[in-house]
Amino acid sequence: MSFLEALANFEFLAHALLGGLLASVACGIVGSLVVVRRIGYMAGGIAHAVLGGMGIAYYLGKPPMAGALISALVAAFLVSIVSRGAAEQEDTLISALWAVGMATGILFIAKTPGYNVDLMSYLFGNVLMISQQDLWFIVILDLAIIAITVLFYRQLLLVCFDPEFATIRGIAVGAIHTMLLCMVALTVVILIQIVGLILVIAMLTLPAASARLFSSSLAVMMLGATLLGAIITTLGLACSFTWDLPAGASTAILSGGVYLGAISVKKAWDSWIKPQ
Repeated sequence: MSFLEALANFEFLAHALLGGLLASVACGIVGSLVVVRRIGYMAGGIAHAVLGGMGIAYYLGKPPMAGALISALVAAFLVSIVSRGAAEQEDTLISALWAVGMATGILFIAKTPGYNVDLMSYLFGNVLMISQQDLWFIVILDLAIIAITVLFYRQLLLVCFDPEFATIRGIAVGAIHTMLLCMVALTVVILIQIVGLILVIAMLTLPAASARLFSSSLAVMMLGATLLGAIITTLGLACSFTWDLPAGASTAILSGGVYLGAISVKKAWDSWIKPQ
C-alpha cells in the first residue's frame, strides 16, 4: 500500500499529516523570529524544561500537555528575566534550567506507578498518536501565534533586527522579548507531539534558517519557512511509513538535509550564477 492510499484508509495517518502541517505554521512564524533574534539556545532551554512540567502533571493525574504548556510558559518568563537582569550569567542559568527541567521530569516519571509509553513518546516524538482533540489544541495555539504576530509584527520586526533602535522609538523591548519567548513556549508544546523534545530545535530553526537564505523580508521568510516545514513533515511521514522509520527522527534528518542543500544552492548562486 502506498503512502497516499494509506492516508485515505487510516485515520491516524491522516491525523498525523494534518498535525504536521498545522505545526508547520507555528514553526514558520516563530522559527523565523528565533533565527533572526538568535535565541535558539533559549528555545532549547525552554523545550527541555517542559519535561519537568509533563512529569509532574502525569504524577498528579493531570493531562501531560497541560503540564507542558504551564512549564513552557514559566520557563519562558524565567529565561526572559534572566536575559534582562543577569545577562553575564545567561548561558549558565539557561543550562541549569535545561538540566533541572529534564531531571525533574525523569524523577516524577520514575515515581509514577507503571511504565508510561505515551509520556516517554513525548521525549522522542510520536506523531502517529495525535488525536482529533490534539489537532484542535494545535489549531488554537496556531491561531494565538498568528494573532500575536499580526498585532505586534512591527514591534517584533524592530526588536529582532535592531533592539537599540526599537528602544529609541519607545518600544518596550523587554516586554516584546518576553512575548516572543512565550510564543516559543507555545510552539514547543506543539512540536512535542510531532518530533519530541529531543528533536524540537531542528524543526523550530532549520526550516526558518533555510528560508532566510532566499528571503528579502521577515514576512517572506515566515511564509517560506512554513511551506518548507509543511513539505518536510509530509516527506518525513511518508519516509516513516514507507521504510518503517521513526517519524520524528526522519523529519529532523530531512530538515538538516534541506538546510545543507539550501546552503549549497545559495553558495552556488552567489559564486557562479549571480555574478553573470
